[in-house]
Amino acid sequence: MLELRPTCEQCNKPLPPASLDARICSYECTFCADCVDNVLANVCPNCGGGFMPRPIRPARNWKDGNFLGNDPAGERVVYKPVDPDSHRQFASVLSAIPPEAR
Repeated sequence: MLELRPTCEQCNKPLPPASLDARICSYECTFCADCVDNVLANVCPNCGGGFMPRPIRPARNWKDGNFLGNDPAGERVVYKPVDPDSHRQFASVLSAIPPEAR
C-alpha cells in the first residue's frame, strides 16, 4: 500500500492525496513536479531512480472498501532538501541514462 506522503521532500509543498503534482520513485520518495523537473533532474537523491506521477487513491468507496476512508494518506513528513551542488554532481551522470536503464 502506497504511503501517500503529505509533502515534497525538497520544498515541503503540501501534496494532498488527490494532488496531480506529486511524483514518486519506486521507494515512494515523494517530491513535487517542480522540484523533480527543476532541482532533481528526474534523479531521486535517495536511490538514483526516476520519478512517475503518484497514483490517486479514490476518495469514495467504489468497491470493496478500497478508498481513503479505509486506507488514509500518510501523515509522516519527510523533509530533507538536497544540497544543490552535490545533487547536480550526482545527477550529472544519472540524468543521461533513462530511468528504466539505471
